[in-house]
Amino acid sequence: MNDQTLAAATLGADIRALRKARGLTLTDIAAVLNRSVGWLSQVERDMSEPSISDLRQIAEALGVPMSMLFAHSGAPADEHGYIVRAGSRRPMGSGEEGLIEELLSPDLTDDFEMVHSTFLPHSQMQTPANRPTQEVGYMISGRLDLLICGRSFTVGPGDSFRIRHEPYQWSNPYDAPAVAVWVIAPPVY
Repeated sequence: MNDQTLAAATLGADIRALRKARGLTLTDIAAVLNRSVGWLSQVERDMSEPSISDLRQIAEALGVPMSMLFAHSGAPADEHGYIVRAGSRRPMGSGEEGLIEELLSPDLTDDFEMVHSTFLPHSQMQTPANRPTQEVGYMISGRLDLLICGRSFTVGPGDSFRIRHEPYQWSNPYDAPAVAVWVIAPPVY
């Protein structure tokens, strides 16, 4: 396989994993895209390559930034699916609330995803989240205030925390960024 074929293989698998994580069928997404189920199935099986316009619509239908649908850049072919270099992480989320996220997992085909999260100083999650996931976070640096199921916690370097399908919210009212690694199952990005 060449680099382009490997990148496309990751794309189809990622689209399928994202669709399934949201509990959506091929029919659900095909209807939103105004495309046939057969076409979408071929995209997921890497038998058809979507256009940029298609990718934009697929990303919107799955509620992810379009950047999530692009393969890692600059990785040697023998590393695809195994290694994610620091400079080749895929950005995730919008960054609007002061949260910068990057995918640490090679793709979204596992039962979990690993995410590098940077919470900018004086940022906060505006609306509590309650996802059908289990999440574990490990703090690398900085401090972060968490509200999990109505309980308040402050975590710092070396601390870890777990959220099991519970409402949660985060804030970084401090002057330094907070950096954490999250493991989320099933993948939601």
